[in-house]
Amino acid sequence: MKFFDRDKWHEIWVVLTRNPLRTTLTAFGVFWGIFMLILMLGSGKGLENGVTTNFGSMATNSMFVWSQRTSVPYKGLPKGRSFSLKNEDVDILMDRIPEINVVAPRCQLGGYRGTQEIYRNNVTGSFQVMGDVPEFLEIKPVKILEGRFLNQRDVEDKRKIAIIGTRVRQVLFDQGEEAIGDFIRISGVYFKVVGVFGNINESQSNESELESIYVPISAFQQAFNYGDQVGWMSINTKKGQKVSDVEPKVIQVLAEQHMVSPDDKRAFGHWNVEKNFLKMNNLFIGINFLIWLVGTGTLLAGVIGISNIMLVVVKERTKEIGVRKAIGARPWTIISQIVSETVVLTAIAGYIGLVIGVALLEGINYMLEKFNVQSDMFKHPEIDFNVAITATVVIVIAGAIAGLIPAYKASKIDPVLALKSEG
Repeated sequence: MKFFDRDKWHEIWVVLTRNPLRTTLTAFGVFWGIFMLILMLGSGKGLENGVTTNFGSMATNSMFVWSQRTSVPYKGLPKGRSFSLKNEDVDILMDRIPEINVVAPRCQLGGYRGTQEIYRNNVTGSFQVMGDVPEFLEIKPVKILEGRFLNQRDVEDKRKIAIIGTRVRQVLFDQGEEAIGDFIRISGVYFKVVGVFGNINESQSNESELESIYVPISAFQQAFNYGDQVGWMSINTKKGQKVSDVEPKVIQVLAEQHMVSPDDKRAFGHWNVEKNFLKMNNLFIGINFLIWLVGTGTLLAGVIGISNIMLVVVKERTKEIGVRKAIGARPWTIISQIVSETVVLTAIAGYIGLVIGVALLEGINYMLEKFNVQSDMFKHPEIDFNVAITATVVIVIAGAIAGLIPAYKASKIDPVLALKSEG
């Protein structure tokens, strides 16, 4: 039997529309299975995009370290002692740990995630203010849209200059107004804007990063009376070196430098980007596996329903099938017809579920953007092309499997007994 046989497709249409209610209810199981699979995969991708955005374009072979309070007395010093990282710690770490590529000290007004009121003329906004060094670009690259970034001369000369994020520019400056060369006031100190930055990857845009202002760390420390104190340090390892191997060495060196007990596990806070990135990857591999497992299970329930209904259809068509076999129809012809009917029913239901699922995800994405809903944990729910192809293959295979048992039963019908049957 030819695949593009007009009579064959006409017969499939007649069979499927003979009892429209039964066909619709049967197809709903497959529709719901594919619909929920697409919806869960899209939601999982949205969650993954949100978490990945927090990493942004940050180098994965990096770590952060900061001082806390000591929890163990050491060499006559009490526990609960506060201390700060210093500028000199940068050179000490670079000298003693050859695996390190870059150490970028950073300060922030108001502490981690703290904000500061920034003034320009009669306009004000609340933004993050960072004291940085040029090397920070190797830890967290940004895209310079106007002007330039910090350089070593800025740090050495303690220049009061600022590089602002695009969001800062939008708030403090009118559209089309030149920002480069103008001044902003931070805690009573004027800084000259020399650059405007944005995200390297717009698909991983993090709004909080665009609400930041970078100034030379030396100017920051001088202007805001930080002395030689450093808020935290960003450390990047050389190519081929694992952050997990360097991390304990960094803690050891800093503990020796600041008279902290080697047994004190609370004196330093540290965050390993490499380790957490791998954890996130493994987490989402597990989530996707679970989604496919649940979605495929739901789809399988729909497929079983179709298979059962097709068994009923075969029983109803026993006499018709018997007539066909009596006039010479081969078993393969019968199998092909039943499987084709099942595949068509499954494919139609599956594609409708696929289209509606993708449309719903696009609708959710549109609403999030239209109402400017910002979330650090959920961004751009979507289904990529490979997933759509995989879902298509699953639909076709599921339809073929659903039709095998009824088709095999139909092929084994005895034409003599079939002709004697009622109906």
